[in-house]
Amino acid sequence: MERSGTWFKFSGAPLCYLMIVSASLLVRAASVNSQYLIGIGSYDITGPAADVNMMGYAMSQQNAAGIHFRLRSRAFIIAEAATSSSETKRIAYVNLDACMGSQAVTLAVLSRLNQSRYGDLYNERNVAISGIHTHSGPGGYLQYVIYIITALGFVRQSFDALVDGIETSIVQAHENLRPGSIYLNKDVLFDANINRSPSAYLNNPLAERNRYQYDVDKDMLLLKFVDGTGAAIGALNWFAVHGTSMNNSNLLISGDNKGAASRFMEDWFANGQKKSSLIREGRAADVKVSNSKSTGGSSNTKVSSERNRLRSSVTTTQSTPFVAAFAQTSSGDVSPNTLGAFCTDKGLPCDFNHSTCDGLNELCIARGPGYPDMFLSTKIIAERQFQKAVDLFENAQVKLSGRIDYRQTYLNITGVTVDLSSSATTSLPNMTTCPAALGFSFAAGTTDGPGAFDFKQGDNQGNLFWRLVGSALKPPTPQQISCQHPKPILLDAGEITVPSPWAPAIVPIQILQLGQLIILSVPGEFTTMAGRRLREAITATLVERGYSTNIQVVISGLTNTYSQYVTTFEEYQVQRYEGASTLYGPYTLNAYIQEMKRLAVALAEGSSVDPGLTPPYLVDRLVGFLPGVIADSTPLGINFGDVKQDVPQNARYTAGDVVEAVFWSACPRNDLFTNATFSSVEQQSTNGNWIPVYDDDDWELRFLWSRPFFLSPQSFATIRWEIPTMAAPGVYRLRHFGAAKPLIGSSLSYFSGTSSTFTVS
Repeated sequence: MERSGTWFKFSGAPLCYLMIVSASLLVRAASVNSQYLIGIGSYDITGPAADVNMMGYAMSQQNAAGIHFRLRSRAFIIAEAATSSSETKRIAYVNLDACMGSQAVTLAVLSRLNQSRYGDLYNERNVAISGIHTHSGPGGYLQYVIYIITALGFVRQSFDALVDGIETSIVQAHENLRPGSIYLNKDVLFDANINRSPSAYLNNPLAERNRYQYDVDKDMLLLKFVDGTGAAIGALNWFAVHGTSMNNSNLLISGDNKGAASRFMEDWFANGQKKSSLIREGRAADVKVSNSKSTGGSSNTKVSSERNRLRSSVTTTQSTPFVAAFAQTSSGDVSPNTLGAFCTDKGLPCDFNHSTCDGLNELCIARGPGYPDMFLSTKIIAERQFQKAVDLFENAQVKLSGRIDYRQTYLNITGVTVDLSSSATTSLPNMTTCPAALGFSFAAGTTDGPGAFDFKQGDNQGNLFWRLVGSALKPPTPQQISCQHPKPILLDAGEITVPSPWAPAIVPIQILQLGQLIILSVPGEFTTMAGRRLREAITATLVERGYSTNIQVVISGLTNTYSQYVTTFEEYQVQRYEGASTLYGPYTLNAYIQEMKRLAVALAEGSSVDPGLTPPYLVDRLVGFLPGVIADSTPLGINFGDVKQDVPQNARYTAGDVVEAVFWSACPRNDLFTNATFSSVEQQSTNGNWIPVYDDDDWELRFLWSRPFFLSPQSFATIRWEIPTMAAPGVYRLRHFGAAKPLIGSSLSYFSGTSSTFTVS
């Protein structure tokens, strides 16, 4: 089914540039008989690894203190390989190792691409920026107050790291556009997710529940990208599971299970393509055991850290690494903690309806498959996703073909009139959504990360004390109370605008078409059944208008901005955490379905849509109260980078052992070492040179940073390496890189230090 129509307009792009781009695309498209032009990119978005509150659990004491492994932005651009550039449409899908997309980040990225690079080539209509929902990344980058309170306001470093990394990954993907094809595969993945709010799910109609075998989605849908020669260049999949394998006691920046799965698959592909280093191929270096002592801290440059990185960035079409992205879909009520929730005091299962233990929600905590080791749980869930993705990747045979298209609008979600005449949820013909409000059960948290005080899930009553506390900021009006019923309102966030808006009102919704695949970009976390209803509604709408019944519809969650949860009407009545966090009232899902169907109709009929109200860009109004780094220091006679605690003398280790050294360090916020590394493991080669073999990007190596007390100018870096089975025998050392801020002057002092050598046998 083909539709013609306008695609984009250029605003201010030089004519000569357009001619060069058009000619380049046409030549490449003609060189190989491929369905699409495909470009991929990947760049570091790790951000500040110290002091900044992590986004996800909203725990004020969960502040970053090191790196588990680095975070990345992974970009995929797909364009039609048309014979006329004026007819060529494209989409850019960006998958972030971050908790969620941010409206401010999206607007900033698009502004940069529009003003300084590509005109209107990439815009709000054809760009989707989605977060994997890790709860272990730096926060403070969203623009609405309720999402930056625990981060002490806006954190410029977090924001800039995301904007810079996303822009760079898109530029890389654009510069790497080449003829290629895309293959789709889909299968079920077991033992990687469970429903964390089963009592709410059971409130959905029995007849509806009986249509499904599981109370969570088990499907993984994967796209395999190959270039014109048939060589694989990337993979992108969607699977529903929360990024909460790392619990709220974790202080290391981490991509959680999905970020780890991406790293595992990219390393798997590199190893399979014989691109691994000498050490990673397992060939031992013939080196005699030495007894070299640790070096004192020495002056260095950031370039030294960059050179110790093992993985280079995408730069040209000749050096493009394989990119694997594990994207998020309808994960609102889906947990990776597959053993279930238990009481920490008695070891018994928690109360089914309220997830409490003797009335206390703090004692009810879910367990991952590696319990009590959250790192092991993360690895297990990551490996299960990775292994399923590899299987789908190696057996993908359904080739995508057909047009690329998209529709997008900005929706004022706080006042949508919903036609419910054909709905079974109410006898009323029309209802409306509400200004944003949070219920009491929001403060209870979930079994993945419980809240505090006397809150509990499934509370549709509230209590007087907390009502008074919430009303001190803004008492809800009778109209708001009625609109949000049966949610007892704890915080009337949508009606608080001082010092800036506390919750979003204008949100983007988007449909992307890539041949037989339809991607629904939504700005929140849909629960399992809410996602099913949306997918079915859009599928039916498109099929009614001539689309094949074989189309695949997938939800891209947490995309372009964030507006918390979306439950079904029935789940909302139960008021567990997800219902209490459905901001816009019981008919939120109905509103999304109604408005997304309008986009689907426009997509099918080739008609335009009203772009809607322009969302606000509030960054210039935001303030941050996180103290800056005043100065770094070391005791008299000690240099930055000196070893404080060395590896044991003449130490010998084997696979599975842990080796670590502690260095005198400085605050990692002085320089984020983007696309560089704070830590590395080096092996001595036969000619005596030191070769980096592990860095901040590796699962096995951890960079832990600490101070002796809050705001102390002194700090330490622990470099901890768990020796993997693939490590070759030989002589090794640990290395730490950093940047210190002196008391006098503004220039940074870069340094490095190395541990004593040790032997792996």
